[in-house]
Amino acid sequence: MDSIRIENLEVYAGHGVFPEETSNGQMFLVSAVLMMDLHPAGVSDELTLSTHYGEVCKFTNSYLRTHTFQLIEAATEQLAKAILLNFPLIRVLELELKKPHAPIGLPFSCVSVRIERGWKKVYLGIGSNIGDRKAYIEQALKRLGDREGIRRVRCSKLLYTKPYGGVKQEDFLNGAIELETLLTPYELLDFLHELEKEAGRERKIHWGPRTLDLDILFYEDFVSDDPRITIPHPDMENRLFVLEPLMELCPYYINPINQKSVKQMLKELQVSDGWKE
Repeated sequence: MDSIRIENLEVYAGHGVFPEETSNGQMFLVSAVLMMDLHPAGVSDELTLSTHYGEVCKFTNSYLRTHTFQLIEAATEQLAKAILLNFPLIRVLELELKKPHAPIGLPFSCVSVRIERGWKKVYLGIGSNIGDRKAYIEQALKRLGDREGIRRVRCSKLLYTKPYGGVKQEDFLNGAIELETLLTPYELLDFLHELEKEAGRERKIHWGPRTLDLDILFYEDFVSDDPRITIPHPDMENRLFVLEPLMELCPYYINPINQKSVKQMLKELQVSDGWKE
């Protein structure tokens, strides 16, 4: 990925565990790698198609001078988030915050924290089969779009589907959602559970009826078999109500577990179900 580099920007700010550090302040050095597609700006010579590194420097200086953190870990994390939220063309940010005058009491060059953060492409499954199904889904989409750290929310067409899992219940209204997020998989999962709770979901029967169901299907390059969060979704290749709406959003997205595209998984499931072209 293309990048713009800022090396050792000097910022005088008050961050530290000791009171004198926050009251007196000290010099910090900030280095950043702003990763994005620079080809449009390179071809057109238009600044609006790139990120103004001078404005990033001014923003960094202002942010670190007007916020106070005990830990440079926290200062780095929150500054990275603020830069990504305020400069939307940056897809990935490498950020290093150096503290050359840390109160260590021994000879040293500097202490620093370096992190990498960025926007992750995520696909969700969404469904409802109790009450006003469409209203529950529309409210969830609004809440997703309003959440800081989530952007570019796009939903597939909604499909009426038969229940999955053998529990007798009403038909579902199902779809898939594409979005970009700064939230970690666990932070996103917690937020999805919050949305389900707001919709009055009760987890009484496995695969039972629900006002709102939200599942993480893919989270970019993240793979996990943690019982709390299994990604990619372990049973998607057996679910038409997942693959059909996903087909609209990302037909060539590759499942990193079985190395099959959404299109291929859907076709194989249709064949196994006796579907014919």
